[in-house]
Amino acid sequence: MIYNPEYFNLKNKKLIPVDEFVETALYEPNIGYYTKKIPFGSQGDFITAPTISNLFSEIIAIWVVSTWEELGKPKNFNFVELGPGDGSLAKVFVNTIKKFPDLNNSINIFLYEKSKFLKNVQKKKLKGSKVKWIKNFDKIDKGPIIFFGNEFFDAIPIKQFLLEKESILEKCYSIDPVSGLDEAYQKAEEEDVKKIKTFKVLKGLKFIEFPKLGFLELDKIIKKINNLSGGILLIDYGYLNVMNRSTLQTVMKNKKMNMNHLFKNLGRADITSLVNFSLLKEYFFKNKLKVKEIVSQKFFLEKMGIIERAKVLEKNMTFKQKDYMSSTLRRLLHKELMGGLFKVIFAFKSKNGNFLGFK
Repeated sequence: MIYNPEYFNLKNKKLIPVDEFVETALYEPNIGYYTKKIPFGSQGDFITAPTISNLFSEIIAIWVVSTWEELGKPKNFNFVELGPGDGSLAKVFVNTIKKFPDLNNSINIFLYEKSKFLKNVQKKKLKGSKVKWIKNFDKIDKGPIIFFGNEFFDAIPIKQFLLEKESILEKCYSIDPVSGLDEAYQKAEEEDVKKIKTFKVLKGLKFIEFPKLGFLELDKIIKKINNLSGGILLIDYGYLNVMNRSTLQTVMKNKKMNMNHLFKNLGRADITSLVNFSLLKEYFFKNKLKVKEIVSQKFFLEKMGIIERAKVLEKNMTFKQKDYMSSTLRRLLHKELMGGLFKVIFAFKSKNGNFLGFK
């Protein structure tokens, strides 16, 4: 159990902003949630699409093949998976790309992972595979680049603000070993206020979620795309219409927990927020990237042929295998499950724009 105020660097301050609090709870070495356990799968705290079905990862690989073709089949081509989880997608991705010799000879596959613990998990799963782990994108300097992140952006801590009269206040937490976790507000930094006011989709909101750390990550990615051409494909659970409330949530053992119970489970529960896809779109536009129309995961996967692929595979399956595939497909595609809750966005820099999977 984590409750020592010194752990959150509170010696000289009483309050800690939401993003700093979540960053520490998730990534502090040896104590943070992502630094000491495998959170994915039925034995973990939540299930991701790549751990549900290999079909998801296959479809992403096929999309990359089609994107490489749309970009003119460059001889030097880069693919970066952002936050590769337990390596499930990367393993299927590598094996699928091998079936396309020309692309396989041209592609450089990179995994961008922050957690040393998860990196070791990935290396065991991908032993002998044609992949490289990177801490930054500095050495990638030739050929178009495609970044891909599944449930990447939601794992980056957000800031939260409250508009009260004409002032913008930042939401923080105060921590006490006895009483636990309490919400509090302090005057927002002027730099953050100025930045927030530049976004049209945030105007008029009483409660604002702002991915400052997420945008810092995207800045590095966008710079690389603008220099080399290519794009970024993000799939995450989120929304298009204004929420005007906190979307912060914590998950443990595949169940959502009440945020009031977070204090006693720090370091043992995942903390995420819903992604504001309208804000993401505006951010990409501000940074001179084109953006395909945002679609649901259901639309994207079906457009890419996941149902047809399933029908091919089931010809050689037992009844039990068919039943299992049917249940996993339902989870990926149903409008009230991941199919509708998850959105897909692709921002790019390219003369061509006929990328598959979108309207």
